[in-house]
Amino acid sequence: MEELIKKANILMEALPYLQRFANRTIVIKYGGHAMVDERLKREFARDVVLLKYIGLNPVIVHGGGPQIGEVLKAMGKESRFVQGMRVTDQATMDVVEMVLGGKVNKEIVANINQHDGRAVGLSGKDGRLIVARKMEMTALNPDTLTPEIIDVGLVGEVEQIHPEIIRTLEDSGFIPVIAPVGVGLGGETYNINADLVAGRIAGALKAEKLILLTDVEGVKDKDGRLISTIDTQRVPDLINDGTIFGGMIPKLNCCIDAISEGVHTAHIIDGRVEHACLLEIFTDRGIGTAVGRFA
Repeated sequence: MEELIKKANILMEALPYLQRFANRTIVIKYGGHAMVDERLKREFARDVVLLKYIGLNPVIVHGGGPQIGEVLKAMGKESRFVQGMRVTDQATMDVVEMVLGGKVNKEIVANINQHDGRAVGLSGKDGRLIVARKMEMTALNPDTLTPEIIDVGLVGEVEQIHPEIIRTLEDSGFIPVIAPVGVGLGGETYNINADLVAGRIAGALKAEKLILLTDVEGVKDKDGRLISTIDTQRVPDLINDGTIFGGMIPKLNCCIDAISEGVHTAHIIDGRVEHACLLEIFTDRGIGTAVGRFA
């Protein structure tokens, strides 16, 4: 009987969140270990189906860097990175589009549909969803101490989001699953960082939440303790004092940009935890770091 009561209490804890988030859009960036571990892949698919069934509108944006690397290696092509960005020539771009828009995207769609969801796979080319431009990168020349342009090929950044196709799918009861491939004004194909795409899509949809699944607990302080909430105004100070560093900086900037475009809160959570999204959305404490305007 005690176990049954505990389950009932869990449902009651979730009730106010179910009421608050009914018919709201939740954009989830799906990546990291959660995309590799078979058990976590199944549980993520089930969680997404549950979100849709109880009245939320999940939108999935996925990565696929390790899968791209594996295919390139099998082809005998070396992966090169500059400032964390994959150098993408035309041959590499063909592989990126094949892996992200084909293999990875369709596997996620199939997993969701296998659990009685209604997922539809998209890339940024569908409905001109993601209009992109070539990313301009610079680095300081150590000899002249002047910035120099670095050409990383067909790596893009988001110029504009046209979310109409997502809204149409949502209204028809479907779950959009989006590969972060964009299209240029001249028809060029661009490889875009999935975090950036998720943030911009969340902003265009005025989503209730942006959730970034990572392979860490969240943002930690200098003593290694999880920071459960961060006001957007604190982020520059936390970067300047070294609390936030490395790959966490672009994730926080992505969250800030999404919030500035109308997203209510953004969350950086550990995708290695079973049912991570449900725990973050429907429990009082959550499990990761929430970023928003809390002041």
